[in-house]
Amino acid sequence: MNNTLFIDGQAVPFEAGQTIMDAALAAGIYIPHLCHKPGLTPHGSCKLCTVEVDGRSASACTLPASNGMQVANNTAALNEVRKTLTQMLFVEGNHLCPTCSKTGDCTLQALGYHFGMLDGHFPPFYPRREVDASHPTVMLDRDRCILCELCVRASREVDGKNVFAISGRGAQSHLIVNTASGKLGDSDLQAEDLAARICPVGAILSKGHGYEVPIGLRTFDRHSVAESDVATPITLQKTEHHDV
Repeated sequence: MNNTLFIDGQAVPFEAGQTIMDAALAAGIYIPHLCHKPGLTPHGSCKLCTVEVDGRSASACTLPASNGMQVANNTAALNEVRKTLTQMLFVEGNHLCPTCSKTGDCTLQALGYHFGMLDGHFPPFYPRREVDASHPTVMLDRDRCILCELCVRASREVDGKNVFAISGRGAQSHLIVNTASGKLGDSDLQAEDLAARICPVGAILSKGHGYEVPIGLRTFDRHSVAESDVATPITLQKTEHHDV
């Protein structure tokens, strides 16, 4: 018997052990998300992938698919909630797109366009968090961190280094570096590590490589976030820096 679930009425096959997100991406169906990357342990922190499953809310990246499951994804109500979450992420950090070298390659920015976001809606926080420029080739700007933990999982599960972690709770949560000094420069992070390349915003940036790709030729200048995500998920293997 074939395993099949239904996303917005479309029959989607899946294999045992796959989540709703796994099945959707394999079928070329976009479910918005920030904290998920195929191959890394699902985290469910950003909540942008929240869908309605048989009438109840659930995170598509963590809920296992089951036969006959009815999933509502691309609805006006869900997308309005997702837009609000995106607006909250923008104002919670210093996401000033025109001045950021990540512009055009930033998934948060691309989601803003995807949801038709015209402003932040909420009063900006203008947080003052520590910027760590102690590493010779990588910079950490905590002002822009959205606590997706992609770098945490990438370092632990792929790089085998456990460079990053999240400390604190609630509004005090922040990204830390697992060294005695707490400085990135004292870690064994390398620019080609997945943890140094996977950040969906501009919190982790390579020094000396900003603005190399002209505006108009960057990832989300050429493709929408939906097209890019279902077509070319990031590799979980190390690559040379100039190929990133």
